[in-house]
Amino acid sequence: MIRFIIRRLLLSIPVLIGVVAVVFVLTRVIPGDPCVAALGEKANPATCFDFRQRFGLNEPLPVQFVIYMGNLLQGNLGESIKTHQPVTEILVQRMPTTIELTFFALLFAILVGVPLGIASAYRRNSPADVGTMAVANLGVSIPVFVLALLLAYLFAIMLKGTPLALPPSGRLTPGFDFKSIADAWGLSSLAGPPRTILDFLSNMYTFNGLVTAQWALLADGFRHLILPAIALGTIPMAIIARITRSSLLEVLGTDYIRTARAKGMRPRVVMFRHAFRNALLPIVTVIGLSIGALLSGAVLTETVFGLTGIGITIFESITGRDYIVIQGLALIVAIIYVIVNLIVDISYGFLDPRVRLS
Repeated sequence: MIRFIIRRLLLSIPVLIGVVAVVFVLTRVIPGDPCVAALGEKANPATCFDFRQRFGLNEPLPVQFVIYMGNLLQGNLGESIKTHQPVTEILVQRMPTTIELTFFALLFAILVGVPLGIASAYRRNSPADVGTMAVANLGVSIPVFVLALLLAYLFAIMLKGTPLALPPSGRLTPGFDFKSIADAWGLSSLAGPPRTILDFLSNMYTFNGLVTAQWALLADGFRHLILPAIALGTIPMAIIARITRSSLLEVLGTDYIRTARAKGMRPRVVMFRHAFRNALLPIVTVIGLSIGALLSGAVLTETVFGLTGIGITIFESITGRDYIVIQGLALIVAIIYVIVNLIVDISYGFLDPRVRLS
């Protein structure tokens, strides 16, 4: 197992370098001048020359790439061309929003999609099966931004003033006061990377409220994530439900399932003790792939619900020709992909003893 993990991590290094190289080239072939995008009316030949000189944009592309890779090896993701803010600070401020949103969207997709798929396979060709698959097809068909607007209209306007009303935007109620993890744990004097990690975790408001016992913060942060999580998680939920159904139906047609039924086992025992465990591999695979879809789909969701995460940050960086931010965020997303795929591959060996990770 350890050799497998080490080998996969080593093989991921060329993948990450390739991602950085591709993003590096693509960002520079996008039409538009970063100087004009950053300075606006103040841009003129003299200021743009100094601007490009400062950020190394006057150098040939190979030289720029070598300089950027050298900075990466030192742990430096660079500085935003437009705001002059270190990319690391941008990640600490904005990535927790996307991580929270992705987590709850994936949780919604799993908790709803898997039971729907099981119920559909358990009652194959019944009205429940047809209705479940109709809901799944509808979930796949509705665009994220359309569903987001419908949910916001329903729960923020039509149900306003009722116990079911939910906030349509933002991460917290305006004026809400809370403590960071460092302050709550008496670590205000902490500095360096440990403080950066604590600040990163503090910006995940639901996690912050949970570990520091700030229950009002946990409840308020969770209420603001319900609608975005449902809007973002509906498509993965529908896909997971369909994959669960098809995987279970395939397993239910095997010889050992027929043998278990011939022994007189109850249908539920056959379904959950024998069939479902052997149908998990495709389900786990699609759940892992859904994380990438959730990260990419967060752009529209964050825009509709006014959430400032990496999705909207990447969009703003592309329109503003902020090369450094695009490269840094793309690298982080690629690392997340690699880690998720590694976890999925490792889980195969635990879910199915016939799979050997050697």
